[in-house]
Amino acid sequence: MADGRLSRTLAYYLVFVGFGLVLAALGPTLPALAELTGTEVAALSVIFPVRSGGYLLGVMFGGRLFDRFAGHPILALMLVGMIVCMGLVPLCTSLIALVVVLAVLGMVEGTLDVGANTLLTWLYPAKSLGPWMNGLHLLFGVGAFLSPLVVSFAMGLQDSVAHAYWLIAALLLPAVILVVVLPSPAIARHVNKEAIPLKPYRGTIAVVAGMLFAAVGAEVGFGYWIYSYAIELRLTSQTGAALLTSAFWGAFTFGRLLGVPLATRVSAPRIIAGAFVGCLCSAALPLLDTGSASLLWAGTILGGLAVAPMFATVLSLASGTMPVSGRVTGFFFVGSSTGGMTIPWIIGQLFEPVGPSSVFVVILVNLTVGMAIFVVHVTRRRSRATPWTEPTNIPRSG
Repeated sequence: MADGRLSRTLAYYLVFVGFGLVLAALGPTLPALAELTGTEVAALSVIFPVRSGGYLLGVMFGGRLFDRFAGHPILALMLVGMIVCMGLVPLCTSLIALVVVLAVLGMVEGTLDVGANTLLTWLYPAKSLGPWMNGLHLLFGVGAFLSPLVVSFAMGLQDSVAHAYWLIAALLLPAVILVVVLPSPAIARHVNKEAIPLKPYRGTIAVVAGMLFAAVGAEVGFGYWIYSYAIELRLTSQTGAALLTSAFWGAFTFGRLLGVPLATRVSAPRIIAGAFVGCLCSAALPLLDTGSASLLWAGTILGGLAVAPMFATVLSLASGTMPVSGRVTGFFFVGSSTGGMTIPWIIGQLFEPVGPSSVFVVILVNLTVGMAIFVVHVTRRRSRATPWTEPTNIPRSG
């Protein structure tokens, strides 16, 4: 594209590959981190709300930076922060040190996540954003799919969790370079909050946050705990559990790939409804027979496919119904970060006293609440929702 949108889009895609690599590394390394810090699984599960709490702070306050300053230097700084944190994680020999590092990592991730999504939103009009947004989150899935394989490869060579984290940190360097050399997009005209008040959109913000809570809660609930679930029930070996985790992220990646053409042919509400139904079925399958590896594999793959298009589709739906800025995206991501914080933590508290089946029970309850929010929202707004279009008489800032 003559205006440089394609090169910047590709840069954000590479950033999200790195984001996926970092985010999905925690699940397969939980046993190693527990051994490293001398901590039991129930106590170690505190790292989930801590990391997500940091992420929450990042999206609440970091998103506002992109409304005021050039976006690419901020993205580059966040990537460097991720590199440093990934380098420090395997050096933490106490739970307190690990909690501090992961809290900082969460803040960096939150700022990077809201920033890349906001900058991409500013590059494209709402009517053509869907495929590009799905592509962005597809590349996150690519990174998440590769992460367990990278971890398994690195730990297989040296039998050290440190090499896994340091290798992933090194893989972030190309994204830093690309973001630095490309110019930042201009700040969107509607960012001027005095020009377009957000009060009329509070209901939409709350609904979007609720759906993102359910989507991310299900996503990380699967991604973080499927490994430990399979090992605890002795359904597979450690290598098999790593492959199962990669299968989830692989199906997730393929689901986001399917989301790109789907976004051009199927309405966002229909995609979201289908995703919720698929996710509910995927969480129910392993509960039919907790001793069946086949049902676990089927549920894992279906879960990855179904949850994949939810996040990007919800964001695309929101961009067509209200003005989106870094501040607004931060509000959306409060919901997603809260889901990522609470669902894995709840699973961790129930995993040992109740049993591994609590993984899918918690995910089922989470998805049921999310679908109820979606149904109520669609029912109430079907007859009165109108697309939002950016005004042309607002001076562009930045």
